[in-house]
Amino acid sequence: MGTVLYIKASPMGELSFSIVVADAFVDSYRRSHPDDDIEIIDLFKGPLPDFGFEAAAAKYKIMHSKQHSQEDREIWGGIVSVVEEFKSVDKYVFAVPMWNFSIPYRLKQYIDIIVQPGYTFSVTADGKYEGLVRDKAVFVAYARGGRYCDDAQTQTFDLQKRYLELILGFIGLTDIRSVVVEPTLAAGPDVAKDAKNDAVKKAVEMAERF
Repeated sequence: MGTVLYIKASPMGELSFSIVVADAFVDSYRRSHPDDDIEIIDLFKGPLPDFGFEAAAAKYKIMHSKQHSQEDREIWGGIVSVVEEFKSVDKYVFAVPMWNFSIPYRLKQYIDIIVQPGYTFSVTADGKYEGLVRDKAVFVAYARGGRYCDDAQTQTFDLQKRYLELILGFIGLTDIRSVVVEPTLAAGPDVAKDAKNDAVKKAVEMAERF
């Protein structure tokens, strides 16, 4: 028995191509892994801790054993609780649309909360980074309005898939499997529908071996 954390990074619900594909993956996974639990975080519905001056100052004081207050402990404890929730599961599923060639701001905020030294990565004695969240599989459903897989020129604009896989790899998550839905806008609704259906089919098949 295991636990899967499903992170929805789109505010569009059932209108989201990435969520439709990720939902299909999760439904298929439930059928093939009936004893596993699925936990869902909808980043556009649930609150996330702020990471402004107070949180940054609390982090510095506590992690460097400086004098700190009860308020500092509570603020930093809110950050740590999100990190520990993320680390506590066995597998991950993400639904991620492309926004301005990159990822939605709420997902970036979530990443900035969970990527913390001593919790999800460390620095070795010789100055190398080492991920601390290891041996866990990840599935990502990506959606893009345009087409970014065709050639080197268009691929340079893809700061969505490239960034997410880089930061997940940085914290130790290297078993990353994905499906890309594109184009969802640039070539019209018929092409988008075919791309979505093709992605759903692939996701359903991939879930059985996840």
